[in-house]
Amino acid sequence: MTPAEPSTGAGAQVDVRDVVVSFAGARGERFVALDRVRLTVRPGEIVSLIGPNGSGKSTLLRVIAGLLRPDRGDALLDGKPIEEPSPRIGLVFQEPRLLPWRSAEANVAYPLELAGVAPYERTARVQRALAAVGLDRARTLLPRELSGGMRQRAALARTLALEPRVLLLDEPFSALDELTRERLNGELLALAAETQMTLLVVTHSVQEAIFLSDRVIVLSASPGRVVADIRVELARPRSLATLDAALVGETAARIRAHLVDPVADGAAA
Repeated sequence: MTPAEPSTGAGAQVDVRDVVVSFAGARGERFVALDRVRLTVRPGEIVSLIGPNGSGKSTLLRVIAGLLRPDRGDALLDGKPIEEPSPRIGLVFQEPRLLPWRSAEANVAYPLELAGVAPYERTARVQRALAAVGLDRARTLLPRELSGGMRQRAALARTLALEPRVLLLDEPFSALDELTRERLNGELLALAAETQMTLLVVTHSVQEAIFLSDRVIVLSASPGRVVADIRVELARPRSLATLDAALVGETAARIRAHLVDPVADGAAA
């Protein structure tokens, strides 16, 4: 990826204050997904969310993206409540969700068309975003003509074209092969360093969380609560060689210690 040209300056701050989210069960009972979650992500910081299945990681991203209103508590962007989706907050899903009849270029342009961005500015933003993810030469290709990694790059470019100040990533590379995933993670770090966007990344990989992040937030099993906030003491810039170091060491051990299910662990014993 070639770093995009940021037009919005440094990233924004995200605050989550005592957020509770519940859903109705099949018999009308309430299932609590998140329970009094509190965290702060400072401007330009990269934070990973890690936890077992059902810990509410994706639910928390949806709250911050303005797609889901919590039962209680608030999510704030630069001190203002997040009550609806905003172009200042971009969300990249695990699945690219590209429109199959549109080229890569037209897919990236689509949210700008919906937002009423003028054609000249729209073209410039699309060109910058495609160049940022290394797809400028593939702009006319349809999704079926792109590899899995290229489709995910197109999805990322579509979000970058909105020029967000906060980028939320919900396991964006988990469906890709290991080599492609490692390469895209390295390129994501380069992009973040250039744009200074705030990043919040959901992952199931301890190695990936350490490699990408300034801090790793560990959520408990359902209902999701913050059980650890662990700082990553690895120098930047980071290279793929850092991935090996991320597998071992005190930071990885601390994260894994908080991921142990005490019930299952006791049963096994």
